[in-house]
Amino acid sequence: MPAIAKILIFTGLLLLLGGILLWGLYKFPGIKSLPGDMVFKRDNFTFYFPLGTSILLSLFLTLLVYFWRKFGG
Repeated sequence: MPAIAKILIFTGLLLLLGGILLWGLYKFPGIKSLPGDMVFKRDNFTFYFPLGTSILLSLFLTLLVYFWRKFGG
């Protein structure tokens, strides 16, 4: 059971950090979208595809898991 507890604590801290980051980033003007994020607007339809944000988030999470496995055990 201790392994599950560690995973739950790590996941909770990661979600908390992500929430704080998103909350803090949206307070600054101009950081609401990254280059590569696409917005398609039609008459009464808007589609937002955050490609640049997804790539950046994927890189960050990949590095986080890499360092966690390398140094965290």
